[in-house]
Amino acid sequence: MRLISESLLKYLRNYLQKGTANFEFIEDRRKLVDQSFVIQGRRIPVFINEFWTARQRQASSIHEISYRACFKPQLPRFFILLLSQPGDVVYDPFSGRGTTVIEAGLLNRRIVANDLNPLSQILTAPRFFIPSVDAVEERLKEIPRRPQKWPEIDLSMFFHPDTFAEICALREYLVRKEVDGLDDWLDHWIRMVATNRLTGHSPGFFSVYTLPPNQAVTPERQIKINTRRNQKPEYRDTHRLIIRKTKSLLRNLTPRQVRNLRRTGESALFLKNDARHTLEIPSESVDLIVTSPPFLNVVQYDKDNWLRCWFNRIDAKTISQNLTMTHTIEKWSIVMQETFRELFRVTRSGGWVAFEVGEVRKGTVKLEEIVVPLGISVGFECVALLINSQKFTKTANIWGVSNNRLGTNTNRIVLFRK
Repeated sequence: MRLISESLLKYLRNYLQKGTANFEFIEDRRKLVDQSFVIQGRRIPVFINEFWTARQRQASSIHEISYRACFKPQLPRFFILLLSQPGDVVYDPFSGRGTTVIEAGLLNRRIVANDLNPLSQILTAPRFFIPSVDAVEERLKEIPRRPQKWPEIDLSMFFHPDTFAEICALREYLVRKEVDGLDDWLDHWIRMVATNRLTGHSPGFFSVYTLPPNQAVTPERQIKINTRRNQKPEYRDTHRLIIRKTKSLLRNLTPRQVRNLRRTGESALFLKNDARHTLEIPSESVDLIVTSPPFLNVVQYDKDNWLRCWFNRIDAKTISQNLTMTHTIEKWSIVMQETFRELFRVTRSGGWVAFEVGEVRKGTVKLEEIVVPLGISVGFECVALLINSQKFTKTANIWGVSNNRLGTNTNRIVLFRK
């Protein structure tokens, strides 16, 4: 049964006393903090707790594709289970690596995914069509390990010459198949896995040790890293690593989940639009939106993904020109206002929007205080603000981010209803 605003608030206030029989992610038995804040004369309830991070290691392995500024799968799962039913349409206008829509597919929802960054679709769409490991192995046997034509780029600071030859041959093969119109979902899967394996900080990647795979450093900086670590790129068998990563991605998928993903993928709508202009989505057609927009200019998607863009023959400059990487609150608000207007159009009456925002600029900017009036102004009802407290993560330590100093310290989700 669908929850309405009043019963949702009651649920959030009383779930600790009622137990968890009908909702799988609420495990924390500490007192739920129930507060409120006032915006434009409206009192917005605020709920603070650890709603889902207690089970963060139990997400599906199919999510393990690296991308900057992505939330954990438990976040969309929380809202998908709470506010939608099988067969409902779940939409993410800033899809990124596809966390929301992949989770929706696992749960047998229909999906719409949109992101201006063309890498988003490359990393997302293939995971709806799960191949067998044997099929991947057979396809890799068809791919040469030496290119016919070498690209004019020096990546010797990242890759052993033989590894680089295999990367270039794979890149050449994928382009040729696409140009000839012969590429299929198996090719797309291999492209997705290879894109994710280009650089990283373990022997499971094609490169020598570098920063985590969601950010490629410049060649100049990698040279300094190599010097500091006294390291030299060693040969990595790219075909073997693609098979290894494929096995890892598939390791805990059930046959039912594989069927759900394929069924979802066959009816999915993948867009590369500005989130303010998505005419392909019919009005009143979306049941639930779970998303997280770009936060000002905190993440530089073009610079972080330059190597992935090279491999996929994407002009990284187009990403910086098109994505919403505004430098000021005022410009960000204008873009988000127009985005909310479009979200209101596509959301059905009674539908929901879970809009995740973060703490930016050392926690001095609370974007929910900006987002709430924007959503209300286009016609949404603001039901609540949910703040999921996060424990300090290994990734955060890598980047030197402290829970009390920098970065996105908590998941802050503004919940709207149409």
